[in-house]
Amino acid sequence: MSEDFLLDVRKPARYIGDEWNVSKKDFAGSGVKFALCFPDLYEVGMSNLGLRILYGVLNNLPDVACERFFSPALDMENILRTENKEIFSLESKKSIKDFDIIGFSLGYELSYTNVLNILDLGKIPLKAAQRGPGFPLVIAGGPTVINPEPMHEFIDLFLIGEAEEAIVEIIELYHGLKDKFKSGIISKEELLVLLSGIEGVYAPALYEVSYGEGGRINKFSPKIGNLPERIKKRIVKNLDSAYFPSCWIVPYIEIVHDRITLEVMRGCPNQCRFCQARQTYFPLRQRSVKKLLELSSETYKNSGYEEISLAGLSVSDYAFGNDLITGLLELFKGKAVSVSLPSIKPKSLVGNFAALIATIKKTGLTFAPEAASERMRKVLNKDFELENFFKSLKEAYAAGYRRVKLYFMIGLPQEDEEDLDGILEFAGQVSELKKVCSNGAAEINISINTLIPKPHTPFQWLGMESIESINSKIHYLRAKLKNKKLRINFHNSEMSFLEAVLSRGDRRLSPVIEKAFLKGARFDAWEDHFIHKRWQEAFTECGIEPHFYLREKGRDEVLPWDFLDTGVSKDHLLAEFIKAIEIT
Repeated sequence: MSEDFLLDVRKPARYIGDEWNVSKKDFAGSGVKFALCFPDLYEVGMSNLGLRILYGVLNNLPDVACERFFSPALDMENILRTENKEIFSLESKKSIKDFDIIGFSLGYELSYTNVLNILDLGKIPLKAAQRGPGFPLVIAGGPTVINPEPMHEFIDLFLIGEAEEAIVEIIELYHGLKDKFKSGIISKEELLVLLSGIEGVYAPALYEVSYGEGGRINKFSPKIGNLPERIKKRIVKNLDSAYFPSCWIVPYIEIVHDRITLEVMRGCPNQCRFCQARQTYFPLRQRSVKKLLELSSETYKNSGYEEISLAGLSVSDYAFGNDLITGLLELFKGKAVSVSLPSIKPKSLVGNFAALIATIKKTGLTFAPEAASERMRKVLNKDFELENFFKSLKEAYAAGYRRVKLYFMIGLPQEDEEDLDGILEFAGQVSELKKVCSNGAAEINISINTLIPKPHTPFQWLGMESIESINSKIHYLRAKLKNKKLRINFHNSEMSFLEAVLSRGDRRLSPVIEKAFLKGARFDAWEDHFIHKRWQEAFTECGIEPHFYLREKGRDEVLPWDFLDTGVSKDHLLAEFIKAIEIT
């Protein structure tokens, strides 16, 4: 394609590649060609640490060329379709059909139609059953494959869990079988069976599901006797020895998280009952301070970024936080490099830690109480100590902080108007406390999401509150908000509804996803692109009642994701669910 097309698209730097520190390998001479795909815009995908890790792992393999694909924006898609051109890689501008393996990183359920769009723009059949040895093998991993079933028709194999080590095993085995597969000596099914011998690999075509009364799952079983009945999630045991992309690619345009992301830990020591991420990344593992300082120094030298963000599910629970912050301050002394943290637990700010982070950055602090009342926090099993919170907040205001962001949820079990009122009262107290330390109240940004009872959590048996009820609560809170220092933002209730259906769904949702895509669904994770009516029509035309997936589950019911072993037992989750619903 002529480069003249760049004149007709917004942000042409999304498509040119050749960034600082990008990999440049001999495409034609590589034994395995891997298309690494992120089903969202370049700015989102290049902010994803998992994608950067896999890109580095694969390109460090001597006989592998890994190149990137992102979802084209609608203006670029229109050009590709109008001119009958195929989607191309950033590195060598190759068609996606020229690759041996296409690997999708699935981080959010509302990106599923973008997966189909990338395949379609590459002129690759959407359904796995229609792709023979003449087409690439399509694999997928990432957080949402903790329940892969809604995408089962489109993906040849899923990698459950962490990919750094498993993807190397997949590549090595595929490389040895590639010629036999491409020449027809072994069938695709035989290839998938062999790949399924790798821990964490799930090939949905090799399993079957039967349904019983009321549309509930009756049985999930392998079609071939020697396949495992349950798929065990892969984990990387030692983070210090795990690959980190210190040769950090620096984009030409500003991306969503335009900084170094330093992963300090995986897993979480807390047991919040709503949190799927804990099970996804279980068990807890931490990098050593020595290793983190080495990685931050090397990555800074290779990129020049002036901000480092510490990443993990609960960074303030990192066991050596004070030592790490002190080390980073010393390492970057005089270099104008700032360090930012995600949501912080109140107890972490007590004492020296508050003073340390105050010397680094004073843009704002983020806390996630999730619920305003102690009763609701007990239901959620949320560790949030009010006494420590207000004490540490006072110290932070005194140290120069001016803004606070608070995360809450609505649609909780046993929630009433008093709990909703409590959100505004809590935020008002946080704002007023600043007057004790300096002039004026603080600006408080309140972000409110709807509780989605996700798979592999104690709430997986819980029914989800209806869109109508959630919208009523949103209207109630908006009407009650009078304090001009409080700004409130609600997640789109219809998007939450669809996310819940797709995350809790089974194999019968694959046709719905395809139907929505054919109706034009793209970038459903972006509110300005999301059209709920498309999905309503898709559900109706496929004969699927979406509310079926949001109902309360029977405690002895076979759930669509039960065949996955996350390392946290279903009995433990059920015991936690019972504790939650018995709280009054």
